[in-house]
Parts: sequence; C-alpha cells; structure tokens
Amino acid sequence: MVAPAGPPSSVGVTVTTAAGTSNALAYTYVAVPVPSLSSLAPASGPTSGGNTVTLNGANLSGATVVMFGASPATIVTDTGTQITVVAPAGPPSSVGVTVTTAAGTSNPLPYFYLAAPTVSDLSPHLGPATGGNTVTVFGSNLTLTSAVTFGASPATNIHVISDNQLTVTAPPGLGTVVVTVTTPSGTSSAATGNPYYTFLPAPVLTSLTPAHGSDLGGEAVVLGGSNLTYTDAVTFGGVPASFAATSDTQVVATSPVGAPGTVNVVAHTPAGNSNALPYVYDPS
Repeated sequence: MVAPAGPPSSVGVTVTTAAGTSNALAYTYVAVPVPSLSSLAPASGPTSGGNTVTLNGANLSGATVVMFGASPATIVTDTGTQITVVAPAGPPSSVGVTVTTAAGTSNPLPYFYLAAPTVSDLSPHLGPATGGNTVTVFGSNLTLTSAVTFGASPATNIHVISDNQLTVTAPPGLGTVVVTVTTPSGTSSAATGNPYYTFLPAPVLTSLTPAHGSDLGGEAVVLGGSNLTYTDAVTFGGVPASFAATSDTQVVATSPVGAPGTVNVVAHTPAGNSNALPYVYDPS
C-alpha cells in the first residue's frame, strides 16, 4: 500500500476485514526538510543552454527535478548540499531556478539568459605590431565581457563603457585578425559587422628623391622605404606636407615652405613614426 500523508508523529497501523480490526503496530512519520537554495554558479548563461550550472543549498539530495522557469534541466550530480545540472535553452530573460524533492520545492533563485555578444565595428582597425594602443570595440550585449581577443592573443585593460561599447589595450600581433568578445553567454563571431583588425609594422624610410629643394616649398619629393601603404602624415621639420602614398614602398610628398637649412622628414602611419631622413632647404 501507499502510506497517506501525515504530520511528524507516531501512529498505529491496523487492518480491518469483515472479521474485525487487527491489533495496531506503530508507524512513525519523520519530518523531511524541504530543499533550499543559497546560490547558483554561474547565475547567467547563453540562450542556447548546454552549460553546466552548480546549485548550492541544503536538503538537496534525492532531487526529482530542477526547473529553470518552466523548463527542466538535466541533473548530472546530486548531494545534500550541491547539485550540478545542464541548463536548458531559454529566451533572453530572468527565470527562477528551483529544486524539487519528495519533501517539496525549494525557494527560487534568479538565473539570467543572456544573448550572445556581437562585434559590429572597431576604432581604429589598424595599429602597431607591438600593440599597446587603445582600441574601441562597438557591438551589442557587451556588459558582462570577461575577455577580448585579437586572433588568439588576449587584449588587456578591458573597460566596459556600455552594453554597446568597450575599450581595450591591443596586444602585439601580426597580420589581420578577428577581434572577439566573450561573456557568460558565449563568444562573438565574425558573421556580422567588421571585427577585423590589422597589425602594421612600423614605417621605414630609406631615401628622399631629391634630398634638397627650394625654401619656397612646392617641390615633389619621393619618399622611398617600406610599410608606407597606410601613411597618414608626412612632416618636414615638423611641418605637415601634402602627400600621396602610391605603394607600400613609396610616398610622394610636396615640400612645404621652410627656412634655409636641414630638417628631418618623417612619415607616420597607424603603427607610429618612421625614422627621420635629412632634407635640405636651399635659399631662394
């Protein structure tokens, strides 16, 4: 038979037939404590589910079901003080997690389903191969960012500005890589937006042709060297010159007005300043 419910106590059990009622034997109802939850780790996860969540509390052994809102989780381990489960899938929201045993159902604790992060853009997309520069990452669902990587290299100094923006210090690197953001809900992908970042070697100047010209300026000067494709400034003695980068090995600049004498010509790219080469202003 199945015992009926009863308060914690000792009762007599009897059997009655047409011939009468038997003698009584003692049966004791023992109080079984209701399960209680004190914490979840982690308390958030991806909408796809599939991650492991640890539930801490008391009176948890013998759990028959663990619910994430209206969805049951898969129980992996179960002791009196701890249960591990595989979280079910759920839409972005907060749900109550509960444990049910033969004694009843626990108090609920909140669990947050989070949408995966995305990276839509970067500023800048170019930087020195030595790293160390600040890069702003734009996207969505960035609030709980725990890691940012440039290819396989982790960035440092992560500073979350909003759910749509953060800044990091770029690591050293080579070539073009994908920048990804990781949160408790997963890692972003390159499927949307422009998450690509290019590490640039420092510009190098090897020649100026010609290496002198009128102090009135207006001379076409060819800067020869390497890593010049992304040249964004050329200066003659600190004075900006107009220019055009024609290849990775050549920039054509127009000398600005300058005092007679020798000045340093420097090319700049997102990777930094080049070495300086001397240019002589001839008196007019």
